[in-house]
Amino acid sequence: MKAAKKTEKILMAGNEAIAEAAFQAGCFFYAGYPITPQNELIAYMSYRLPEAGRVFVQAESELAAINMVFGASAAGVRAMTSSSSPGVSLKQEGISYLAGARLPAVIVNIMRGGPGLGNIAPSQSDYFQSTRGGGHGDYHCLVFAPAGVQEAFDLTVLAFDLADQYRVPAIILGDGMLGQMMEPVNTAVSVSRKTEKPWALTGCGNRPANVAKSFSLAEGALEKNNLILQETYCQIRKQEQRFETLLTDDAEIILVAYGTMARIAKAVVKQLRKEGKKIGLIRPISLWPFPDRAFSAAKKDKIFLVVEMSYGQMLEDVKLAINGRSRVEFLGRSGGGIPTEEEINSKIKALS
Repeated sequence: MKAAKKTEKILMAGNEAIAEAAFQAGCFFYAGYPITPQNELIAYMSYRLPEAGRVFVQAESELAAINMVFGASAAGVRAMTSSSSPGVSLKQEGISYLAGARLPAVIVNIMRGGPGLGNIAPSQSDYFQSTRGGGHGDYHCLVFAPAGVQEAFDLTVLAFDLADQYRVPAIILGDGMLGQMMEPVNTAVSVSRKTEKPWALTGCGNRPANVAKSFSLAEGALEKNNLILQETYCQIRKQEQRFETLLTDDAEIILVAYGTMARIAKAVVKQLRKEGKKIGLIRPISLWPFPDRAFSAAKKDKIFLVVEMSYGQMLEDVKLAINGRSRVEFLGRSGGGIPTEEEINSKIKALS
């Protein structure tokens, strides 16, 4: 496929749309290692970046790739890597180093079935890994979960902007279904903010030398850095919660689903509404920060049904957000299993 022109609306796979979005957002450096089901992304970057004079590296391993991203980010350029579940596990130490050094980067995880090597079927079982930091230490990454190819494009651009703004790693969390599906995409980027980076390692010149590190032995220095991080995370929680609601005002049962699972849940809501049943949907778009505000109207007369391609990971955040004000139920499958419309309907019928 030829690379998309900036103003075209073309048919693209999710993996390709994320790669093109990164290019449009000004990604200058990409390092990655092939693993299904995200190989289309790395293949796209292998020619898209060099043709524009930017840097593409197929690293010798996932560990090498994330550490190359650390170096590129420290130099002040927009940097990115991508992988799938076990590959992202190998990157966790480097992601923790990025967070500790307050370096922005974008990491894409197109999830596959697990645990272990698993399979290449879609799954959502990396939710804990992404939203709880994943590596060692007290840190968070911004985490966005697109439900379609256009949104994957748009959220990737946003991820670069917010990673720079807050100086944190940002994760695009998709799955094998999103990575492979094809939909029309408008590839025009209206705004991609360029953030000044006075902290970057660009040569001393007339300023004091900059240092990018997460290693602090002086008494109190590491705790001071951690407090700066916590202030940043508090600001992100206030400013960056994103979600979509559908027909929740009068709903008696509200489905909660994210990513491609939300597409199936939305179809169920629309069908049951035609049948006169009061069903709604909350779709978290930011998984961290989790959109607690979406559940502010939780009451005793409502039931929330969390539907995931896992055995109950986002479920914990929903329960925390609702804090006992409503009944919370769960339906999930994993290892490549996808809850179907029929299964969701059966669960709703049982609850009713």
